[in-house]
Amino acid sequence: MAMTAHLTWMQEKKLQNVLGGKQFTLLYKASVHGFSSSNLFERCCNQGPILIVIYGDHVIGAYIQENCWREKLASILLFAFQETEISLCKLGSCTPVNLFADQSRSKFLHSEFHIDPLKKQVVINLKIVKQLKLCEYYNISFQECDVFRCEDLLDRRKIKGVTELRESLLSAIRTYKPYRDLVHQIRILLLGPVGAGKSSFFNSVKSVFQGHVTHQALVGSDTTGITKQYRTYSIKDGKDGKPLPFMLCDSMRLDEKERMYMDDILCILKGHISDRYQFNSMKPITPGHGNYIDFPLLKDRIHCVAIVLDANSVEQLSGEMVAEIKRIRRGMIKCGVAHVVLLTHVDSMDLIMRGDLVDLYRCVPVKLKLEAVHRKLGFALSDILVVSNYTSEWSLDPIKDVLILSALRQMLWAADDFLEDLPLEEIGEQKLKRKKKTQDKDK
Repeated sequence: MAMTAHLTWMQEKKLQNVLGGKQFTLLYKASVHGFSSSNLFERCCNQGPILIVIYGDHVIGAYIQENCWREKLASILLFAFQETEISLCKLGSCTPVNLFADQSRSKFLHSEFHIDPLKKQVVINLKIVKQLKLCEYYNISFQECDVFRCEDLLDRRKIKGVTELRESLLSAIRTYKPYRDLVHQIRILLLGPVGAGKSSFFNSVKSVFQGHVTHQALVGSDTTGITKQYRTYSIKDGKDGKPLPFMLCDSMRLDEKERMYMDDILCILKGHISDRYQFNSMKPITPGHGNYIDFPLLKDRIHCVAIVLDANSVEQLSGEMVAEIKRIRRGMIKCGVAHVVLLTHVDSMDLIMRGDLVDLYRCVPVKLKLEAVHRKLGFALSDILVVSNYTSEWSLDPIKDVLILSALRQMLWAADDFLEDLPLEEIGEQKLKRKKKTQDKDK
């Protein structure tokens, strides 16, 4: 018979946080296996640490922190939920069997807390009641009891799988070639509000390929941000390695008060602006400017744009910022440029733990963020990517690396779609221009 736990998703995440990143496997359910302590121990002994959850007017329970044996001392942590909040109380060490009422062992029962499966009651003394912030009930009736095996969210098997996926992604990106070799390097433009994590994403990508955390691009910590220039960054594979088949381009922040000129954005997309162009909020770039490229090649153009947003601020985006992003998106669509959304800072979202980063897109809070972006900005859910940048860490984390590399790979695939969609006559024209430039260099 299939068993389903009564724990809500929120309660499960609260318990995972409290217990230091555990996953729960249902071993025993009283309504299925019988309201009996002997049945419970038959199924749950020697299964590792276990979590007992009791459902009645209150959701309360006990966490047995060591491998559970009937008559072996173990540390017990009690808990109780008050809606979405959780209260804790250390019971100390006792034998698990003494937590359950049994006529043959009534004199051995724990005096402060014990469970009577037959009567479907939990008996708690006043001291524990107060610590768990319960209404002053000594006997609490319940209708169901679940017992879970507790294991680390990140065990050796999962870490091994993540490490193997990381190596596979690194290899795929190192050997990647743009569609039909139309360009040598894909250009990815990063756009976003101050503090969204544009520069941090570049630093994170570089860190993965350098093998250590690096901070080449300055990261803003004030309300004005850092980026005022248009920058193009080519990343090498390792310290003395070859340039990788992509470039990341950083630009002035998006700001509803100090808006980037649409002409500047279109010039970037079409390849008219060269590296280190200093943005001027008073006027856009025009032909004749020292940083203006009159006849850009396909390699100079932007092949994919990533709108970078802080996942924690999606719901707080102002109407003006939403309008600004939509305005820029219309320009990208007009130019035919592929574009995605990149959500950063997901590791600082409520109830997200390191173990959740392994399968992040299935996490309820992340799903809600994706849906919020879809509603506000109109991007397809499949075009919304999620990463956790390196911001304060000193060493690399394979789990973060997988998120960063996966997002980068999606951008390269999006860029391939852009290149494949180019008109045949434009492709032919670009090839002739490139051939002529090569011949001019050879002369």
